[in-house]
Amino acid sequence: MTIRERTQENQKQTLSQYASLSQHSKGREIPLEECPIRTAYARDRDRIIHCNAFRRLMHKTQVFLSPEGDHYRTRLTHTLEVNQIARTMAVALRLNEELVEAIALGHDLGHTPFGHAGERALNQVCRFGFSHPQQSVRVVEQLERDGKGLNLTWEVRNGIACHSYSNPAPEGRAATLEGQLVYFADKIAYLNHDLEDALRANVLREEQIPWTIKYQLGRTKSQRITAMVNAVIENSTDSIRMDAQTNEAFLQFNHFMYEEVYTNPAAKGEEGKAQEVVASLYQYFVEHPARLQKEYPSGGEDVERAACDYISGMSDRFAVATYERLFVPKPWIG
Repeated sequence: MTIRERTQENQKQTLSQYASLSQHSKGREIPLEECPIRTAYARDRDRIIHCNAFRRLMHKTQVFLSPEGDHYRTRLTHTLEVNQIARTMAVALRLNEELVEAIALGHDLGHTPFGHAGERALNQVCRFGFSHPQQSVRVVEQLERDGKGLNLTWEVRNGIACHSYSNPAPEGRAATLEGQLVYFADKIAYLNHDLEDALRANVLREEQIPWTIKYQLGRTKSQRITAMVNAVIENSTDSIRMDAQTNEAFLQFNHFMYEEVYTNPAAKGEEGKAQEVVASLYQYFVEHPARLQKEYPSGGEDVERAACDYISGMSDRFAVATYERLFVPKPWIG
């Protein structure tokens, strides 16, 4: 037996009956010879970690645009925190940790510069619309590796596509429990680390946090994460869920953050400028397709689609630098 086959046999013997086994995967769009060491899901995880889009996450906004402090989250640190929380729950539930990691590490690869402000701007100006889960799938299927894509397994792509579902019906959720787990891990992570960043930035004060959230989930970040993680672990079997009481506090926490942080003018005062940068870049590259072809080959696709792909892949600082190069006049030197 190869190392991979031994790993697969161990997983078959030790993981939950509800876990997704790599040997039962629906496979890849382009079949590959199996790796003698890694399972298919471990291979997907490694491909994601080594791709260009993953590295760019370190310079993309999570909530606060270009924060001056060193301790504010970026899209990359958010991704790592999601991965850690998801792995903890996967181990406790005896689900496939490799599949969970691949989905968690890849879930935000298609996110725009400037966080959700950039996403809203592209959604408004692009005739195709824009959704970062769908763009993350597009990144791994078509854009990475010079247009070849990462050729990931179906289960990983499905988990990435469904990590932020708004449709509560089963068809809106990931097909695997591992994918459903990342959905919860994503929200547990960003609610808590965004709250911590908001307190650090003096956008919020501790006394503003509703008493019901403190009482039900905890006063500290660690207590709140622990409460929600435990609720998922203790109530999940053939689907991933929380108990009703914790879920109600979880929903209230989410509502509180949207009201007090995600739409707070103190935290979002620069978002209008960020959206203008994104919209202007989009319009420019649509009107100057030759420039787009030079900088971001579109493979003959519609120029609007290519412009959207190019801009959504930019880091915050690259988007600003490109905007300045194209629209800000340079001083004349005699």
